[in-house]
Amino acid sequence: MRRTPSGVSYMLGGREICFRLMADLYSAHKVLPVDNYPDELVSTLRSVAPRGTSDNPTVEMLTPGQFNSAYYEHSFLADKMGVELVEGRDLFVRDACVYKRTTEGPKKVDVLYRRVDDDFIDPLAFRPDSMLGVPGLFGAYAAGNVTLANAVGTGAADDKAIYTYMPEIVKFFLSEEPILKNVHTWRCRDPKELSYVLDHLPELVVKEVHGSGGYGMLVGPQSTKQEIEDFRARLKANPETYIAQPTLALSTCPSFVQSGVAPRHVDLRPFVLTGANGMKIIPGGLTRVAMREGSLVVNSSQGGGTKDTWVVDL
Repeated sequence: MRRTPSGVSYMLGGREICFRLMADLYSAHKVLPVDNYPDELVSTLRSVAPRGTSDNPTVEMLTPGQFNSAYYEHSFLADKMGVELVEGRDLFVRDACVYKRTTEGPKKVDVLYRRVDDDFIDPLAFRPDSMLGVPGLFGAYAAGNVTLANAVGTGAADDKAIYTYMPEIVKFFLSEEPILKNVHTWRCRDPKELSYVLDHLPELVVKEVHGSGGYGMLVGPQSTKQEIEDFRARLKANPETYIAQPTLALSTCPSFVQSGVAPRHVDLRPFVLTGANGMKIIPGGLTRVAMREGSLVVNSSQGGGTKDTWVVDL
């Protein structure tokens, strides 16, 4: 679960382009479709509208605006879902309800699919200097008059330190052992674990617990001695903000690069929708590719690419 889930437009766009080029191949292998994702998304959003709303609740998509790096995805998804893309300045709160400004007067908003982080959604409740949010939005949300998706606070799941507690969380809530084992992870806030990490920096990957986009991290085996020592100083200064893991051998996939076809490291981001109408797992996903030879950083913000991902109907 992410505070502002991203990347699905690359999944949809990649499939559309590949299907145009290889339609017969998709039919021959019975590749399950992903192009119904926008319809599934808007259906899920409507299912979580506040109680007492109409059978056709108003859903809007809240974007930080055109200068956000993911604005293309925001506009792409809003168009595919058939909902309006709005910014904070397009909305206002009155009597603990959210309204959109229109040429025909105020229109009540029931569900906001937000692509704005928690800190910026309401200057009255969080950052007072935010120009991206809507004054009073959190109050309307707390009153139950508007649904925010994802909910405020879900960003805690993005904190990489939470990952280290997942086996205990699974046992507590489900009373069973997790099927998939965690990658061994050292919490640098623990003095003993920090000591181990500092002694083995050239072998480990160290990440900020709140980091994203492949920034603020050290890949020990691919770093120079100076980079390791500089990172060591940052780690000692703020150990509680880091976790460390072994350097994993990510899967590789044939990729067409400047020199020809060559292996490149990949990872997979699946997309799951959960609402009052149940849970839906999209039969595909965002496969991210590290385009630089040997690189383990697959993030698009650092030059990574994407591949269409097939789930076949057997």
